[in-house]
Amino acid sequence: MRLPNLRLITPRTIRSAQGAASITLAAFLSATPVGAASDAGSKTTAPGDADLSAVATIGKALFSDPTLSASGQMSCASCHDPGNHFAPSNARPVQLGGAYLDQPGLRAVPSLTYKRQTPPFTFGMLDPTSEAGEAAPQAVAQQGTGAKGAAGASASTQPAPQKTAGTPAAASPVPRGGLFWDGRADTLQEQALAVLFTHFEMAEPDRATLAATLRARYGDRLARLFGEAVRDDDKMLIDEAAFALSRYQTEAVEFHPYTSKYDAFLAGEAQLSPAEARGRALFDDPKKGNCAACHLDTRSADGRPPQFTDYEYEALGVPRNPAIPANADPQYIDLGLCGPLRHDTISTQPGNCGMFKTPSLRNVATRHVFFHNGVYTSLQQVLRFYAKRDSDPRAIYPTRNGKVARFDDLPTRYQGNIDRTDAPFGRKPGEGDALTKAEQADIIAFLETLTDGYAPPEE
Repeated sequence: MRLPNLRLITPRTIRSAQGAASITLAAFLSATPVGAASDAGSKTTAPGDADLSAVATIGKALFSDPTLSASGQMSCASCHDPGNHFAPSNARPVQLGGAYLDQPGLRAVPSLTYKRQTPPFTFGMLDPTSEAGEAAPQAVAQQGTGAKGAAGASASTQPAPQKTAGTPAAASPVPRGGLFWDGRADTLQEQALAVLFTHFEMAEPDRATLAATLRARYGDRLARLFGEAVRDDDKMLIDEAAFALSRYQTEAVEFHPYTSKYDAFLAGEAQLSPAEARGRALFDDPKKGNCAACHLDTRSADGRPPQFTDYEYEALGVPRNPAIPANADPQYIDLGLCGPLRHDTISTQPGNCGMFKTPSLRNVATRHVFFHNGVYTSLQQVLRFYAKRDSDPRAIYPTRNGKVARFDDLPTRYQGNIDRTDAPFGRKPGEGDALTKAEQADIIAFLETLTDGYAPPEE
């Protein structure tokens, strides 16, 4: 039985609340009625907040509060603009943060929409139902790993399965899930904490400083939920604030509205235009766009709307972006799962290097930059990359001393991890582009149906 307002409330949270004071579920849900005045100065609740729990309402206030940053000018909403589907509203490849808002980040900032179903990071076996139409991971002889089947710490000694003509590939462990481009956070709560303390983001200098701000601005509200002891416990205070941020992103419908034209189409309430329908067919075709191999576009077995990601990791070999300040150093390389931001056994496995998480394509047409390094600024450029990466690399990568510097953002020793098998990749120079310009335009037309806020034309 599903109880009202109990969506995804975790045992950890209840235990934390009980550690501060004896608190019942009823008290947890009823404390600080929606619309009550807050320490942060909110006197009334905005329309649409009535469905939020008390803790999620605090999370909404935290989300837009710049005092939680070292600069006093940056909030979560600064990079995750509610007016742009919780993605940046500018076209910078990386955003500026830090104590003086002068520290550039290292990667493009993802949208925060459609994150609540993201599973924790794991290495697991391929799901054959989600990988339909996708070729087996490419075997990499020197590492014993494949393009999508890089073995992690738990399977680092196992050779990759070899694909033989006409036979399906054996199962292979693949990285899947987690938040950020490298999956280093398992929950929205962990993600929020990381951003609060990262030196080029909100840049809080230490936990004591952040706790002092939270105590002054949100102490009363958090104490009503978790007990008076939360005021004097810096760790609990910070953890519950991060939990409130995660609850806001989980409960608020604007983070997962499912109001695109494609959702209406799946519900039988809209029809795709001829270009959109052609684009969808190309998107699904394993010999053409093959996009649906990673960006799943059908309802799940239990009827949930598609998320347009399989949550897995891929090395695509996108070109280096000179607009990222860190890339001015030729020795600096962003290796995704292998760092520089991830530091664990996963990051030590060569077969993981160069891999980044497959993002959801929902609202992709409203993005201003694409891929982990923001190297492209339009969907036209993205589709051109897929169409020409292998058939015409000179059109994609820089030329040095008369030679194309193919895969110039990944050291040679890791280039075996790059997917060279799955369509639209795998073509040889001279064989022609994988997708014509007209086909690329049709796929873009389909991608534009994934933007939330669709309103059917008036009759």
